[in-house]
Amino acid sequence: MEFKDYFSAQSDVYAKSRPHYPDELFQFLASLAPGKDLVWDCATGNGQAAIPLSNYFKKVIATDGSEQQIKNAVAHEGVKYSVALADNSGIETGTVDLVTIASALHWMDFDKFYKEVNRVLKPKGVFAAWAYSDNHIDNNIDPIINYLSREILADYWPPERAYVFNHYKNIPLPFKEIETPPFKISITGTLDFLLGYIDSWSSTQRYIKANGKDPVDLVRKQLENAWSDAKKTKEIQWDIMLKAGRKG
Repeated sequence: MEFKDYFSAQSDVYAKSRPHYPDELFQFLASLAPGKDLVWDCATGNGQAAIPLSNYFKKVIATDGSEQQIKNAVAHEGVKYSVALADNSGIETGTVDLVTIASALHWMDFDKFYKEVNRVLKPKGVFAAWAYSDNHIDNNIDPIINYLSREILADYWPPERAYVFNHYKNIPLPFKEIETPPFKISITGTLDFLLGYIDSWSSTQRYIKANGKDPVDLVRKQLENAWSDAKKTKEIQWDIMLKAGRKG
Protein backbone atom coordinates (compact mmCIF):
# COMPACT_ATOMS: atom_id res chain seq x y z
CA MET A 1 0.00 0.00 0.00
CA GLU A 2 1.27 3.47 -0.83
CA PHE A 3 1.83 5.46 2.35
CA LYS A 4 0.37 8.95 2.04
CA ASP A 5 2.38 10.88 4.59
CA TYR A 6 0.85 14.27 5.32
CA PHE A 7 1.81 14.52 9.00
CA SER A 8 5.43 13.50 9.63
CA ALA A 9 6.72 17.03 9.09
CA GLN A 10 4.46 18.40 11.84
CA SER A 11 4.36 15.30 14.04
CA ASP A 12 5.52 17.24 17.12
CA VAL A 13 2.77 19.85 16.61
CA TYR A 14 0.27 17.05 15.94
CA ALA A 15 1.13 15.44 19.27
CA LYS A 16 0.56 18.67 21.20
CA SER A 17 -2.39 20.18 19.35
CA ARG A 18 -4.83 17.44 18.40
CA PRO A 19 -7.86 17.02 20.69
CA HIS A 20 -8.36 13.81 22.64
CA TYR A 21 -11.36 11.54 22.23
CA PRO A 22 -13.99 11.07 24.96
CA ASP A 23 -13.75 8.03 27.20
CA GLU A 24 -17.40 7.20 26.43
CA LEU A 25 -16.30 6.30 22.90
CA PHE A 26 -13.82 3.71 24.15
CA GLN A 27 -16.30 2.31 26.65
CA PHE A 28 -18.74 1.79 23.79
CA LEU A 29 -16.17 0.11 21.55
CA ALA A 30 -15.06 -2.19 24.35
CA SER A 31 -18.67 -3.22 24.90
CA LEU A 32 -18.88 -4.36 21.26
CA ALA A 33 -15.71 -6.47 21.16
CA PRO A 34 -16.00 -10.28 21.54
CA GLY A 35 -13.08 -10.29 23.99
CA LYS A 36 -10.72 -7.96 25.78
CA ASP A 37 -7.37 -9.48 24.78
CA LEU A 38 -6.01 -7.46 21.86
CA VAL A 39 -6.66 -4.24 19.92
CA TRP A 40 -4.89 -3.11 16.78
CA ASP A 41 -4.91 0.68 16.55
CA CYS A 42 -3.89 1.41 12.97
CA ALA A 43 -2.44 4.81 11.95
CA THR A 44 -2.07 5.56 15.65
CA GLY A 45 -0.30 8.89 15.22
CA ASN A 46 0.88 9.82 18.71
CA GLY A 47 -1.29 7.21 20.43
CA GLN A 48 -4.39 9.32 21.12
CA ALA A 49 -6.68 6.32 20.73
CA ALA A 50 -4.23 3.58 21.69
CA ILE A 51 -3.61 4.77 25.23
CA PRO A 52 -7.26 5.04 26.37
CA LEU A 53 -7.99 1.71 24.67
CA SER A 54 -5.41 0.13 26.98
CA ASN A 55 -7.76 0.83 29.88
CA TYR A 56 -10.19 -1.73 28.45
CA PHE A 57 -7.98 -4.31 26.74
CA LYS A 58 -5.02 -6.40 27.90
CA LYS A 59 -2.83 -5.33 25.00
CA VAL A 60 -2.87 -2.67 22.29
CA ILE A 61 -0.69 -2.89 19.20
CA ALA A 62 -0.39 0.62 17.75
CA THR A 63 1.11 1.02 14.28
CA ASP A 64 1.79 3.94 11.99
CA GLY A 65 3.53 4.23 8.64
CA SER A 66 5.34 7.34 9.86
CA GLU A 67 8.45 6.80 11.93
CA GLN A 68 8.24 10.41 13.11
CA GLN A 69 4.72 9.91 14.46
CA ILE A 70 5.84 6.84 16.39
CA LYS A 71 8.82 8.77 17.77
CA ASN A 72 6.41 11.39 19.11
CA ALA A 73 3.96 8.83 20.51
CA VAL A 74 3.39 8.77 24.27
CA ALA A 75 4.94 5.70 25.86
CA HIS A 76 2.55 3.49 27.81
CA GLU A 77 3.03 0.06 29.36
CA GLY A 78 -0.18 -1.27 27.79
CA VAL A 79 0.69 -0.16 24.25
CA LYS A 80 3.24 -1.66 21.86
CA TYR A 81 4.17 0.82 19.13
CA SER A 82 5.68 -0.12 15.78
CA VAL A 83 6.20 1.35 12.32
CA ALA A 84 4.07 -0.63 9.86
CA LEU A 85 1.90 0.01 6.84
CA ALA A 86 -1.85 -0.53 7.13
CA ASP A 87 -1.90 -3.53 4.79
CA ASN A 88 1.03 -5.28 6.50
CA SER A 89 0.57 -5.04 10.26
CA GLY A 90 2.65 -8.07 11.16
CA ILE A 91 -0.09 -9.19 13.55
CA GLU A 92 -0.97 -12.88 13.83
CA THR A 93 -4.06 -13.97 11.89
CA GLY A 94 -7.36 -14.18 13.79
CA THR A 95 -6.07 -12.76 17.08
CA VAL A 96 -7.58 -9.27 17.31
CA ASP A 97 -10.82 -8.42 19.12
CA LEU A 98 -11.04 -4.83 17.88
CA VAL A 99 -9.40 -2.89 15.06
CA THR A 100 -9.54 0.88 15.35
CA ILE A 101 -8.45 3.66 13.04
CA ALA A 102 -8.94 7.22 14.21
CA SER A 103 -8.97 10.13 11.76
CA ALA A 104 -7.15 8.13 9.10
CA LEU A 105 -9.47 5.71 7.28
CA HIS A 106 -9.93 8.24 4.47
CA TRP A 107 -6.21 8.00 3.62
CA MET A 108 -6.32 4.23 3.05
CA ASP A 109 -6.53 2.00 0.01
CA PHE A 110 -9.78 0.49 1.22
CA ASP A 111 -9.46 -2.91 -0.49
CA LYS A 112 -5.93 -3.57 0.77
CA PHE A 113 -6.59 -2.26 4.26
CA TYR A 114 -9.85 -4.14 4.75
CA LYS A 115 -8.18 -7.36 3.58
CA GLU A 116 -5.65 -6.95 6.40
CA VAL A 117 -8.37 -6.05 8.92
CA ASN A 118 -10.36 -9.13 7.98
CA ARG A 119 -7.23 -11.29 8.30
CA VAL A 120 -6.30 -10.20 11.83
CA LEU A 121 -9.81 -10.03 13.33
CA LYS A 122 -11.22 -12.89 15.34
CA PRO A 123 -14.63 -14.27 14.32
CA LYS A 124 -17.20 -11.67 15.45
CA GLY A 125 -14.37 -9.19 15.88
CA VAL A 126 -15.19 -5.50 15.48
CA PHE A 127 -13.81 -2.81 13.21
CA ALA A 128 -14.32 0.85 14.13
CA ALA A 129 -13.27 4.01 12.33
CA TRP A 130 -13.97 7.57 13.28
CA ALA A 131 -13.00 11.13 12.41
CA TYR A 132 -14.01 14.69 13.16
CA SER A 133 -14.30 17.70 10.91
CA ASP A 134 -15.32 21.28 11.61
CA ASN A 135 -14.87 22.57 15.13
CA HIS A 136 -17.46 24.70 16.92
CA ILE A 137 -16.55 27.53 19.28
CA ASP A 138 -18.96 30.44 18.86
CA ASN A 139 -20.74 32.48 16.19
CA ASN A 140 -17.86 34.94 15.91
CA ILE A 141 -14.99 32.49 15.55
CA ASP A 142 -16.61 29.64 13.59
CA PRO A 143 -17.08 31.64 10.34
CA ILE A 144 -13.42 32.66 10.35
CA ILE A 145 -12.23 29.06 10.72
CA ASN A 146 -14.68 27.91 8.05
CA TYR A 147 -13.44 30.60 5.67
CA LEU A 148 -9.84 29.53 6.25
CA SER A 149 -10.65 25.85 5.78
CA ARG A 150 -13.12 26.00 2.90
CA GLU A 151 -11.91 29.06 0.97
CA ILE A 152 -8.25 29.91 1.59
CA LEU A 153 -7.20 26.27 1.91
CA ALA A 154 -9.77 24.79 -0.45
CA ASP A 155 -7.21 23.78 -3.09
CA TYR A 156 -4.68 22.49 -0.56
CA TRP A 157 -6.66 19.69 1.06
CA PRO A 158 -5.69 16.25 -0.28
CA PRO A 159 -8.59 14.75 -2.29
CA GLU A 160 -9.21 12.07 0.34
CA ARG A 161 -10.27 14.79 2.75
CA ALA A 162 -13.58 14.92 0.87
CA TYR A 163 -14.62 11.80 2.79
CA VAL A 164 -14.33 13.79 6.02
CA PHE A 165 -16.19 16.80 4.68
CA ASN A 166 -18.94 14.32 3.70
CA HIS A 167 -18.96 12.91 7.26
CA TYR A 168 -17.79 9.45 6.12
CA LYS A 169 -21.17 8.80 4.52
CA ASN A 170 -19.67 7.41 1.29
CA ILE A 171 -16.83 5.35 2.80
CA PRO A 172 -17.36 1.59 2.18
CA LEU A 173 -17.67 -0.78 5.14
CA PRO A 174 -17.33 -4.51 4.22
CA PHE A 175 -18.57 -5.73 7.61
CA LYS A 176 -22.01 -6.04 9.17
CA GLU A 177 -22.65 -2.44 10.17
CA ILE A 178 -23.32 -1.64 13.82
CA GLU A 179 -25.58 1.22 14.80
CA THR A 180 -23.62 3.78 16.82
CA PRO A 181 -24.68 6.61 19.14
CA PRO A 182 -23.42 10.19 18.66
CA PHE A 183 -20.21 11.28 20.34
CA LYS A 184 -18.55 14.65 20.75
CA ILE A 185 -15.09 15.91 21.53
CA SER A 186 -15.19 18.80 23.96
CA ILE A 187 -12.14 20.55 25.37
CA THR A 188 -11.27 23.88 26.94
CA GLY A 189 -8.48 25.54 24.99
CA THR A 190 -6.69 28.81 24.39
CA LEU A 191 -6.22 30.64 21.12
CA ASP A 192 -2.69 29.21 20.98
CA PHE A 193 -4.11 25.69 21.13
CA LEU A 194 -6.49 26.48 18.27
CA LEU A 195 -3.65 27.91 16.18
CA GLY A 196 -1.55 24.83 16.86
CA TYR A 197 -4.45 22.61 15.81
CA ILE A 198 -4.80 24.54 12.53
CA ASP A 199 -1.04 24.28 12.01
CA SER A 200 -1.36 20.47 12.22
CA TRP A 201 -3.76 20.36 9.25
CA SER A 202 -2.39 18.71 6.12
CA SER A 203 -3.75 21.62 4.07
CA THR A 204 -1.91 24.20 6.17
CA GLN A 205 1.40 22.44 5.65
CA ARG A 206 0.80 22.05 1.91
CA TYR A 207 -0.03 25.78 1.66
CA ILE A 208 3.18 26.70 3.49
CA LYS A 209 5.24 24.41 1.26
CA ALA A 210 3.68 25.88 -1.90
CA ASN A 211 3.65 29.55 -0.91
CA GLY A 212 6.36 29.96 1.70
CA LYS A 213 4.03 31.65 4.19
CA ASP A 214 1.51 30.71 6.86
CA PRO A 215 -2.14 30.87 5.70
CA VAL A 216 -3.22 31.61 9.28
CA ASP A 217 -1.62 35.05 8.88
CA LEU A 218 -4.45 35.91 6.49
CA VAL A 219 -7.01 35.57 9.28
CA ARG A 220 -4.87 35.92 12.41
CA LYS A 221 -6.03 39.46 13.24
CA GLN A 222 -9.70 38.51 12.83
CA LEU A 223 -9.21 35.47 15.08
CA GLU A 224 -7.47 37.53 17.74
CA ASN A 225 -10.25 40.11 17.69
CA ALA A 226 -12.97 37.45 17.82
CA TRP A 227 -11.24 35.65 20.70
CA SER A 228 -10.87 39.02 22.49
CA ASP A 229 -8.38 37.84 25.14
CA ALA A 230 -5.71 35.40 23.95
CA LYS A 231 -5.16 34.11 27.50
CA LYS A 232 -8.83 33.30 27.94
CA THR A 233 -9.99 29.72 27.38
CA LYS A 234 -13.06 28.73 25.38
CA GLU A 235 -14.93 25.49 24.87
CA ILE A 236 -14.05 23.87 21.55
CA GLN A 237 -16.25 21.05 20.24
CA TRP A 238 -16.11 18.61 17.35
CA ASP A 239 -18.78 16.11 16.26
CA ILE A 240 -17.37 12.59 15.87
CA MET A 241 -18.41 10.57 12.82
CA LEU A 242 -18.17 6.89 13.77
CA LYS A 243 -18.53 3.80 11.58
CA ALA A 244 -18.37 0.30 13.07
CA GLY A 245 -18.93 -3.18 11.76
CA ARG A 246 -18.62 -6.80 12.88
CA LYS A 247 -16.81 -9.62 11.09
CA GLY A 248 -19.10 -12.50 10.23
